[in-house]
Amino acid sequence: MREAGHGLAAAEAELVVEITSQGNANHDGVVKLQGHATAGMPLYLLIDRWHAGRPTATLYGEPENGLYRVLDVVEFGREIHLPAPFDLTLDTAEFPVS
Repeated sequence: MREAGHGLAAAEAELVVEITSQGNANHDGVVKLQGHATAGMPLYLLIDRWHAGRPTATLYGEPENGLYRVLDVVEFGREIHLPAPFDLTLDTAEFPVS
């Protein structure tokens, strides 16, 4: 990825995905959430196995003034849909719980 032509500027990204670990769940759900919204990333998908004892997938979008709107949140085992340009449904039943 360090070779010429293999990089991608952050402004070109349409989606950021974070998968938390027990030690960084709060950081990803607060600090990174605000950072990505401030940078104007269109979509942020947070896969959080540690959320209040029940694993969840949360899709954020429509960043404005450093804040996201929650587009969808599901517990593992349910589907979550990523809107255009992806138009893709993820089955979170496939996500590992531990």
